[in-house]
Amino acid sequence: MTAPSGVGIGWRPEIAGFVVELPGLRFVEVVAESVPATGPLPPGLAELRERGVTVVPHGVRLSLGGAEPVDPTRVAHLATVAQRVDAPLVSEHIAFVRAGGLEAGHLLPLPRSREAVDAVCANVARAQAELPVPIALEPIAALFDWPDDELDEADFLTEILDRTGALLLLDIANVHANARNRGSDPLALLDRLPLDRIGYVHVAGGAEHGGFYHDTHTDPVPPEVLELVRALCARQRPPALLLERDGGYPPAVELRAELDALAAAAGFPAVT
Repeated sequence: MTAPSGVGIGWRPEIAGFVVELPGLRFVEVVAESVPATGPLPPGLAELRERGVTVVPHGVRLSLGGAEPVDPTRVAHLATVAQRVDAPLVSEHIAFVRAGGLEAGHLLPLPRSREAVDAVCANVARAQAELPVPIALEPIAALFDWPDDELDEADFLTEILDRTGALLLLDIANVHANARNRGSDPLALLDRLPLDRIGYVHVAGGAEHGGFYHDTHTDPVPPEVLELVRALCARQRPPALLLERDGGYPPAVELRAELDALAAAAGFPAVT
């Protein structure tokens, strides 16, 4: 199990062939729910593991921020996937996806309250008790804040990380999106986050719609996000950056250019 390092990309079935052919690739991330508990691994993942490429399972359905206890069967599946791909860590979101037995199908933001902190920490502890590896927690992009928040984002995240001992999966595109939509300073947030706790970093593209910046994962990484990568690295260079694409896949030459731009921004070796 080798920790994520350098520049990676999210494995998706649509670009599996492209990902496997990247000569300098050091790690990939795979949506945990897309990997079966038994049977063959999705195309290319076994080959990547044989090459020594680190595979990190990324969960999207645990609902760590839900008021209800985390579903043990979903935790068990995440643990099984981690073992199947020999992962050094797993990751999930500080968000909720279900309530009252209903599945939202989306990552929903939490109120930044003491009660929400307690709920997240309790569910993370339940997950940690069953997981064979550490977990990294990702703050999400949100189009709104709940009224009467008790904590700002930096204090909210830091308290959760301190109480759980979890790593931070910092999505720098989410930092950009939230600052843009709130009219706040993304650098001020970076200056207050525990950057030494970063396990790895997400980078993705987005677009403006209806006066809001949406974290689409289907658009190119904008220059402002690359500039935030540089600002982050000037403060503390993370061990690894991962490009997220979830649709709208461009030609291979454009994907390579995006990966090269991330490597250059962070001073990492190129993967292409």
